[in-house]
Amino acid sequence: MIIYKDIISGDELCSDVFDMELKGIVYEVNGKLITVGPTSVDTGANASAEGADADEGAEDGAIQAIDIVYSNRLQSTSFDKKSYLTYMKGYLKSVVANIKEKAAKNNLSEEETEKLVKTFQASAQTFIKDVILANFKDYEFYTGESMNIDGMVALLNYREDGTTPYFTFFKDGLSEMKV
Repeated sequence: MIIYKDIISGDELCSDVFDMELKGIVYEVNGKLITVGPTSVDTGANASAEGADADEGAEDGAIQAIDIVYSNRLQSTSFDKKSYLTYMKGYLKSVVANIKEKAAKNNLSEEETEKLVKTFQASAQTFIKDVILANFKDYEFYTGESMNIDGMVALLNYREDGTTPYFTFFKDGLSEMKV
């Protein structure tokens, strides 16, 4: 199994147990709604013999959650367009620094590194403008468990059916940890 962590906060954001697809510079990760609630424990006691009604005082307490949010303890946050763009400027600088660091570890030349950076920056600009900002009202925003304001903000949207959730994560903002 591979766990994908935010390069800045180190928070776990998703894993390859979810249906993932690389689309350019981002991963789209399909989720599903799950029901999360208290577990029922059978102690073997006979409630009627104990003089109590089995349903007395019990509440279902079950909630609907998106599996990726629940499994990775993602935290909801919010943005307007202006604050999101401000956040992205800083975040993309961190991703570029990560690309350069990876390139150095792989002994890439300065020219190869600059090409990678320029390709990422152009692709990110296009993605932000044509996908995120064009559909801004459709997105919900999530951070990792630590709620680090400099870390990745994952984007939640729904497929055309209106019920299937999917997250978008910037590929170069993730590190892989094999477990």
